[in-house]
Amino acid sequence: MFRPLSIFIGSRYTRAKRRNHFISFISLTSMIGLSLGVLAMIMVLSVMNGFQREMSNRILGMVPHAVIAGDGQPVADWQTLAEKLEGHSGVLGAAPITQLEGMLSFKGSMQPIEIKGIDPGAEERVSILGSKMIAGKIADLRPGESGVILGLMTARRFGLKLGDNLTLIVPELSDAPGGITPKMQRLNVVGVFKVGAELDGSLAMIHRADAARILRWQPDQVEGVRVRLADLYRAPEVAAELAAELGSGYRAEDWSLTQGSLFSAMKMEKTMIGLLLLLIVAVAAFNIIATLIMVVADKRADIAILRTLGMTPRQIMAIFMVQGSIIGLTGTLIGMVLGVLGALNVSALVSWLEKVTGQHIFSSDVYFISTLPSELRMEDVLLVTMAALVLSFLATLYPAWRAAQTQPAEALRYE
Repeated sequence: MFRPLSIFIGSRYTRAKRRNHFISFISLTSMIGLSLGVLAMIMVLSVMNGFQREMSNRILGMVPHAVIAGDGQPVADWQTLAEKLEGHSGVLGAAPITQLEGMLSFKGSMQPIEIKGIDPGAEERVSILGSKMIAGKIADLRPGESGVILGLMTARRFGLKLGDNLTLIVPELSDAPGGITPKMQRLNVVGVFKVGAELDGSLAMIHRADAARILRWQPDQVEGVRVRLADLYRAPEVAAELAAELGSGYRAEDWSLTQGSLFSAMKMEKTMIGLLLLLIVAVAAFNIIATLIMVVADKRADIAILRTLGMTPRQIMAIFMVQGSIIGLTGTLIGMVLGVLGALNVSALVSWLEKVTGQHIFSSDVYFISTLPSELRMEDVLLVTMAALVLSFLATLYPAWRAAQTQPAEALRYE
């Protein structure tokens, strides 16, 4: 459809002449608008990818990717179970875990808490807890000493420091009226961790032997074995495979049951923001329509002359489609290059702004992160680029069709 003559004439129409600077200015603004739209989409999507990556690394680095637990009964020989699980190709590590829920009490203040009984020697194989300790260390959890490692938000809420004592209250089934009685356990703060997420205020760690004592189990008994997976997004599938290989008596849980809603919300948020930013590209595409309509009105005489010289309506249409496509292609490529460069350097740019202004845009006292993360994904770049090119091409169809309908006699009547 795009013959060499149509391409040549269409490209000539994109360059300014003395008498149509205004049209050229409108073409330039359309190109700039398209570039800004593509730039904004690539940068915003990259920043959202960065936030999702940070939350995945922090939250899913602490919570179990999957847990293989006994079906109604505690697991006694967890070492053998862990060895079997680590033999699976999708498992990177395994460690024992016992999960409790209760309330922490300190000087009349209370808060709900999720307690995990862990083995200090095996925990580093399945979580990032060791690298997130800001006071004490995991090895300070010793059996029988009732030590606890708290999140920073919990420690600040209660005003706790290493060596302080607080009370853990957990429900326990009993024969008393109501069927449940509270059981209290005195804990000693031996460590504080900071992940930079809500877990800092809702999670605490104790030794697995202390968790067994609270549940009235044998010291070596645990709820199950948590595993760290090579592909955490396949957790439901791999967890089901592991439970099936072990046979009856085991059940599987994975992170999507507890944290799935958070990551689904983040995915939906990214999709909606992407669609909203696509409106910027759509507005720029409408500017291309306006530009080409004015060009068609300005070039009516030229169109009539080309028709009298033998050009077909199809070739006339191709001329203006080429002109609009050049505007769209140029604007899209400029926006893509600037967007990629911006996404790769946005963290450094924010740091530079903080240094110049002396203000912390992302203060660690207010936000969970202190820098603006960014993760550039080529699939996002290609998707945005293709969407911009398609919208730009579609924007050329109506003005080009209008140009093809120009009648030579009518166009040259008053020339």
